[in-house]
Amino acid sequence: MTSPSTPPAHSRKIIHIDADCFYAAVEVRDNPALRGKPIAVGGSAERRGVIATASYEARKFGVRSAMASATAMRRCPQLILIPGRMPVYRDASRQMHAIFADYTELIEPLSLDEAFLDVSASQRCRGSATLIAGEIRRRIAADLGITVSAGIAPNKFIAKVASDWNKPDGQFVVTPDRVHAFLEDLPVGRIWGVGKVTAERLAQHGIKTCGDVRRRDLFEFVQQFGQFGEHIHKLARGIDERPVVSEWRRKSVSVENTYAEDLPDLEACRARLPELLESLLTRLERLDDDYRIHNCFLKMKFCDFSQTTVERRQTAPDYADYAMLCEQAWQRGARPVRLLGLGVRLDDLTDGGGQLDLFGG
Repeated sequence: MTSPSTPPAHSRKIIHIDADCFYAAVEVRDNPALRGKPIAVGGSAERRGVIATASYEARKFGVRSAMASATAMRRCPQLILIPGRMPVYRDASRQMHAIFADYTELIEPLSLDEAFLDVSASQRCRGSATLIAGEIRRRIAADLGITVSAGIAPNKFIAKVASDWNKPDGQFVVTPDRVHAFLEDLPVGRIWGVGKVTAERLAQHGIKTCGDVRRRDLFEFVQQFGQFGEHIHKLARGIDERPVVSEWRRKSVSVENTYAEDLPDLEACRARLPELLESLLTRLERLDDDYRIHNCFLKMKFCDFSQTTVERRQTAPDYADYAMLCEQAWQRGARPVRLLGLGVRLDDLTDGGGQLDLFGG
């Protein structure tokens, strides 16, 4: 697989994906009794802890990220404060990124729960960024049990702003012909890099929205606000040429399916393997010679959202091997299955470590 090229700025289709109350959403998923209650993930109030994420129910009381836990408890005495489980959140993040990778290699993570995707060259969903975003959101909801919101736009700045527009569990599209209308009344405080102090300084000069900035002469604006003024002026006009930067190389290829009705037993799971294997082989055909398979794995998610992954060393995907892995996975849960996935682990032969592996036993 060759390194993905960056498309011209004028033709980009950028999606910004942002999970809704990520840590809190994962906790509710894993403990449905918390649903509808004000919860927050963070450190202990007695130990000067800080809130990492608050559910929407808690936000109604003014509980916010980066707030002292003691303050949060005063604002919302019934707040359920949960210590963080970073390994669980990282696993959910990896699952989200595996879904992103089915649509593009140009993925720029901003945090565990947030990323830019450049889908300009993607042929999925007939090349529609809007349809791709919708499909990604549906897959994450089905496979991970959490929701994400998306912004779709010609550049990163507008896509990131747009992802907040229909939160939670929504998306918003800004087409190239709608950029100026979208930005007209947008507060300057939403511009990347403009903090409270800068926003107040701009307001002192009668500049409160991107439309206000756009009506100012660029030369005079830079004279008044320095070189950062040029940055503000460009973004206010919807100009953001920053590419989605990704050094990403595949570590695996996988396919999976969440079933409308749970698969009741092992035989039902085995019956689904051929179609999954066929889909996996189709994807593997698109790999170039810079990769080598070293492991095959099977993922099984049960009806209660618990999941397990089993794998074995293998250089080619084979039905008999996956049938054996399926039986091993089933024995770990022995209850109805909502999701099955097949995949392979890859050695990247463009990496020095991978090259050395060629001479192994």
